[in-house]
Amino acid sequence: MTSPLTLRAGKRALERIRTHGLDAADIAVIPGAAGGPKGLGIAGLDRAIFSEWLPAKPRTRHLVGSSIGAWRFAAACCRDPAPVLAALARGYSEQRYPPKPSARFVSDSARALLRELFEGREQEILDSPGYRLHILAVRGRGLLKRDSRFATPFGFGVAAMANMLGRRHLSHFIERTLFHDPRERPPFITDERFDAFHTHTVPLVRGNLAEALIASASIPIVLEGVAGIPDAPQGTYWDGGIIDYHLHLPYHRSEGLVLYPHFTDRIIPGWLDKPMPWRRARGEWLDNVVLVAPSREYLATLPMGKLPDRGDFKRFAHDYEARLKYWRFAIGESERLAEAFLSFARRPDPGLLLHL
Repeated sequence: MTSPLTLRAGKRALERIRTHGLDAADIAVIPGAAGGPKGLGIAGLDRAIFSEWLPAKPRTRHLVGSSIGAWRFAAACCRDPAPVLAALARGYSEQRYPPKPSARFVSDSARALLRELFEGREQEILDSPGYRLHILAVRGRGLLKRDSRFATPFGFGVAAMANMLGRRHLSHFIERTLFHDPRERPPFITDERFDAFHTHTVPLVRGNLAEALIASASIPIVLEGVAGIPDAPQGTYWDGGIIDYHLHLPYHRSEGLVLYPHFTDRIIPGWLDKPMPWRRARGEWLDNVVLVAPSREYLATLPMGKLPDRGDFKRFAHDYEARLKYWRFAIGESERLAEAFLSFARRPDPGLLLHL
């Protein structure tokens, strides 16, 4: 029988799993990619990982997310994550927009959803005994220091062209910002620069958690840029996925394994790298990564043969109920991913484990 999951692992992770199995006690880091509604498509997998599998082997774990990944992980940090994860999937699905919403409208809707999910839970999230929440966003430079009707689209257009010449050129327009758990940073992000981007580090506190979450998901032009974040360097902040779409980070610096519940079996460094198939993550940074994603066979069983995505808001612009039915079906089906993951964790099948 074909598995609904694709499992891939780096060299060190493969050796560990083949020798000791997939043990929750080995998991030290969990990345969460940007991708908007795609996160709903693995909702069942999140529930199984954060409500069943990891709690059975408590330890300190670093959750690092961009955009929907950060939202998922804020929910996972709640004392009882299952209902909050379910509320996130439900609330995100039920968002309703006019055919051509303004950036202000979309930002206001996103903020309302975040308030519904996390208002009053800020300290609970930050005080999680086992999880350390880290949120990625980008800070604009030059033309992108401020959000404006003309400079923002022009600035990001120039940035996209620069990125085509080389990812390093994007650093002239934006910088990475890590809003990190005040108790400790992720073990793989230090003051030493590890790629072309300068990384600002800002401690997460009750007063900036909501702003960090909205900034991390603020797609340029679609949502408004976020300014005036408490304790952060002055400037305008945008979606963390612009730099860290699938979070290609130096995970090999971490002693434990990295469990990556993902929407796809590929890791694309930045959002602007999507059209460039040669820009794919590889190398030693992934040595200790275990990537878990829906298989092609599983995707073929879903309506339209794919997970929910942001384009569905346009595809179903005039048929809200049809989109909602489709997304709810995908969320329900994701429990098959949960069952397959827990089954593999109980009894790993080497035949299912591929090299990353």
